[in-house]
Amino acid sequence: MKVIYLQDVKGSGKKGETKNVADGYARNMLLPKGLAVEATPENLNKLKGQKDSAQHKIDMDIQAAKESAEKLKGKKVIIKAKAGSNDRLFGSVTSGNVADAVSEQLGVKLDKKKITLSTDIKNFGSYTAAIKLYNGISETIDVEVVEG
Repeated sequence: MKVIYLQDVKGSGKKGETKNVADGYARNMLLPKGLAVEATPENLNKLKGQKDSAQHKIDMDIQAAKESAEKLKGKKVIIKAKAGSNDRLFGSVTSGNVADAVSEQLGVKLDKKKITLSTDIKNFGSYTAAIKLYNGISETIDVEVVEG
């Protein structure tokens, strides 16, 4: 019997894969547990639509990442921070602060988890931050910390 796997089944198949399996295995194990469905033309068409939809979403994400990279290329963000004695900051500037500054100054929404700072920012000065927008698409921006 030909089935379409709905989930990964160890030693048998991966999600979205179409395979010929023994009738008893399909009827007694895969179909009742919801691990697979029979590969009817309707189900095959639905699977094709899901794969096309997933590919379209990936294409749109890549396009958005490239547009964001163009907006960030060669830019600098300025972060105002308060300092104590010896020009040391109260606390430090985090990737969350950089994400907020980029959103406010450059109009690009970023997740703080995608920002990697070159070093811990605990003093005034210029630093660099690497931003991973998508797999294989990244950009570097300058971060200047000034007294505010």
